[in-house]
Amino acid sequence: MGLRFEGIIPAVLLPLLLTMVLFLGPLTQVAMDCPWTFIDGVRVALDPCFWMLCLSDMRWLRNQVVAPLTEELVFRACMLPMLVPCAGPFTAIFTCPLFFGVAHFHHVIELLRFRQGTLSGIFLSAVFQFSYTAVFGAYTAFIFIRTGHLIGPVLCHSFCNYMGFPAISSALDHPQRLAVLCSYLLGVLLFLIFLFPFTDPFYYGSPTPVCSLTSSPSSLCLS
Repeated sequence: MGLRFEGIIPAVLLPLLLTMVLFLGPLTQVAMDCPWTFIDGVRVALDPCFWMLCLSDMRWLRNQVVAPLTEELVFRACMLPMLVPCAGPFTAIFTCPLFFGVAHFHHVIELLRFRQGTLSGIFLSAVFQFSYTAVFGAYTAFIFIRTGHLIGPVLCHSFCNYMGFPAISSALDHPQRLAVLCSYLLGVLLFLIFLFPFTDPFYYGSPTPVCSLTSSPSSLCLS
């Protein structure tokens, strides 16, 4: 289930760093628009009052702690070890996120119940959210299978919940549009370059437990 101490430090750092590389564009945009300096951000991050305020916020706890932990525990740690021996790593990576995407349909029910938008708009929103969560689920499933750790997917999930979907439209209208768009492209390029090196099972204890469940390990399970 990915609950182990072997390779825990790389499991905490590398998948999160890889995800931050993918979000290089949004992070650059936030840095440009934020009135705070880097030192101000560090001071806030080290302030116990800030974290006490976060921990007292039920919405923050749901988005940054409870949802990432419970969803990754169910859809990655519990589901993937059952799918991999039957379907293999590749099929499991793209099958598991379908359940993860469907599990987010309760947002559509809320929109319909409170009539927040037109029926077509709600339907398009549901399709978009299903697609986005399915792609994200495939990414965290890939991380889980490659690293054999649950902590990496949980931290990546929490980070993505904080960042939200990249605001492409605001990037196109940004005063420094060229720099922002270049950072978006650079982030995607670096992500593709570092995807396999940063998730190399060698750093996490090879073979990883999930990969050892299949009788014929694929390239996903090899360093």
